[in-house]
Amino acid sequence: MVAAVPRRRRVLLHGRGLFGLLLVGAILLLGLFAPVLTPYGPTEQIPGANLLPASGRHPFGTDEVNRDVLTRALYGIRVDVLVVFVAVPLGALLGTAAGTLAALIRPADVAVQRVFDVILAFPPIILAIGVTAILGAGITPIFVVVVAVEIPYFGRLLRSSILTLRELPFVEAAEAIGASRWWILRRHILPNSAEPLFVQLALSMSIAVFLESAMSFLGIGVRPPEPSLGTIIADAVSDLDTAPMQAVGPLLLVTGFVLGFQLIAQAVGARRRIG
Repeated sequence: MVAAVPRRRRVLLHGRGLFGLLLVGAILLLGLFAPVLTPYGPTEQIPGANLLPASGRHPFGTDEVNRDVLTRALYGIRVDVLVVFVAVPLGALLGTAAGTLAALIRPADVAVQRVFDVILAFPPIILAIGVTAILGAGITPIFVVVVAVEIPYFGRLLRSSILTLRELPFVEAAEAIGASRWWILRRHILPNSAEPLFVQLALSMSIAVFLESAMSFLGIGVRPPEPSLGTIIADAVSDLDTAPMQAVGPLLLVTGFVLGFQLIAQAVGARRRIG
């Protein structure tokens, strides 16, 4: 067991885990330093730059209203950062709270499970359309949909983990000596549930990037002219034959984000199996 500890640490920091971290980190840095990396603003119209092809000055070309597509893509990363690092953790927090409540308080279990069933009954895009019909397009419905989608996944995962761990000898021993239910939860159950929750967190972040891009692509997410990777791709579809980099560039950023989080999730899952 002692020899396994360094190995478990190396799993995340080598191979696909390291590649995933570097990929996500690189894209985050591109979004963070967008004002430094490009001389244009995300909604700035450049005179005489209508539908220019990819070049050294405009690596992703320009769109039909004379805006630099690379600039818009870099600023669009920031929307995904907000969704990934605010909406997903909020959904995880609410989901784990609901899962804990369902596992420890039996009368609440049925009600919580039914709420999970209702949320999961709707495909995310259908749920997104319904939320947008109520709230209107924008960043708010994206947050609401991502939070709602994540709650049942984290809730069911932690509920299952708690119910399984409660049957193990070390938990039964703690109960036998009079330890409180909440002390056992904090001291034994939650630490032993951390790694599967981290796997789900990384997977959820990749799903959130895809969901935000899909909603914006369909016109039910970020409102133009504000930049979003999904809206940039949608705007570029009509010009794919003459200016493919308008769509390919932002699509590569979305793919890199999703792939990076998937690789991190796989690395954490492999670390868990080794442990």
